[in-house]
Amino acid sequence: MRPFEYNALPARVIFGAGTLQCLPEEVKRLGCTRALVLSTNSQEQSAARAQKLLASAAVGLYANATMHTPENITMKALEYAKKVNADCLVSVGGGSTIGLGKAIAYRTDLPQIVIPTTYAGSEATPILGQTVRNQKTTLKSEKVLPEVIIYDVDLTLTLPARMTITSGMNAIAHAVEALYSPEANPMIDMLAEQGIAAIARALPLIHKNPQDKEARSDALFGAWVCGTCLGAVGMSLHHKLCHTLGGSFDMPHAETHTVILPHAVVYNAPGAPKAIETVARALRVENAAQGLFDMAKNLGAPYSLKELGFKEEDIPKAVEIASRAPYPNPVPLEKEKISELLRNAWAGNRPI
Repeated sequence: MRPFEYNALPARVIFGAGTLQCLPEEVKRLGCTRALVLSTNSQEQSAARAQKLLASAAVGLYANATMHTPENITMKALEYAKKVNADCLVSVGGGSTIGLGKAIAYRTDLPQIVIPTTYAGSEATPILGQTVRNQKTTLKSEKVLPEVIIYDVDLTLTLPARMTITSGMNAIAHAVEALYSPEANPMIDMLAEQGIAAIARALPLIHKNPQDKEARSDALFGAWVCGTCLGAVGMSLHHKLCHTLGGSFDMPHAETHTVILPHAVVYNAPGAPKAIETVARALRVENAAQGLFDMAKNLGAPYSLKELGFKEEDIPKAVEIASRAPYPNPVPLEKEKISELLRNAWAGNRPI
């Protein structure tokens, strides 16, 4: 057994179907009485259900969470939270809503209850990604780690098929990079493989039948496991590129992860052969990069940056931004090779 260090993160997780009903009791358990419910515009209906369940314990609903957590939105939400004198936050939705809740918690230390409706996985991490002046940066602090996560499989049944696939691929990316992180350890290795396998098993079944509750349950469990991996160790080139494309070029979050992941795996495979073998084993394929690419394409997800609206002429700028600060990666970071990665991702070339 190789030497390692592992810091387990504190978390209370409630998993099942119909678990949204536990929300009022969880607010009481935190000793809170004035919950502010957060969501995006598209998730406002689910958030309104949570608000109704809380009854007088809900002091407001802020439904303007935005992708990549722009600072100006955070400041408006923070002002509203102070206005209603909120003593806790209830985030209902995906990564955008969870990010907003974290951004408020980082500035106020308010406790958070998170109710994920996608497979983003960020609810299980002490990581906050936010955009300031068109630059997306990340920070790590236990102040942004939610106190409670309520996973309700029923809330994911209406997640559109395309969003289901890209959200699941986003979660898989967390586990893939955790496997070759310098901070990797046997516990995270085990969780990463289990998480990848659960989501890869579930996505084709959900694509065939979005109401398959067992498959939805597997995907939601896999998202939690992959998010746990993301929160426990550092990330590398894949996440740096996705943050660059999202924060500086306003690219959609989960879709960008879906497109970049196979190409990042090709880039890092020479420096992390055992990790990439684990990915292939979890996917039940011989070639991990091709398996990830084929799964996304066969299930109707985007597989090129071009179809997401990214301009080929912006590749040099993206390379420059992604190369500004050093970060751990199993293969040396070289601008020409990163440029080649992005060119292949832009064109939608199947990894070789």
